[in-house]
Amino acid sequence: MAFKLEDDVDALSDINVTPLVDVMLVLLIIFMVTAPMLHQGIDVALPKSVSHNLPKTPEEPLILSITKNQSYYLNETPVPKTELKDRLSRIMRSRKDKAVYLKADRNLPYGVVVETMDALNRIGVESLGMVTELKGEPARKE
Repeated sequence: MAFKLEDDVDALSDINVTPLVDVMLVLLIIFMVTAPMLHQGIDVALPKSVSHNLPKTPEEPLILSITKNQSYYLNETPVPKTELKDRLSRIMRSRKDKAVYLKADRNLPYGVVVETMDALNRIGVESLGMVTELKGEPARKE
């Protein structure tokens, strides 16, 4: 018994990319939804303002956070208040960018923020950025 191949039947050699595109679109949507939730930080209720964020610098920014119970954090690392000046002095000596971004809880006493700003000035911080939230935005829980 012999099988005969017909000459008019051509094999389909194209790859069907429709399933690939479907999977990639689903993955894109998943990453777009989950990416904003990945950022974790210190829980600070920031004051509201109408100004926009400052442009990013090549160095990783140095962020000093003060929570409502007056706990201090340098880029999410807890720092006792007594060691804050020494640790910031060491960090400032090794950085080109002498800028610090201050995230202070809006419910902190005014004196605590002013004392911190004075300490930053004495350490040699050349630029101090106050981190705020835009008015009209809901307060974020980080």
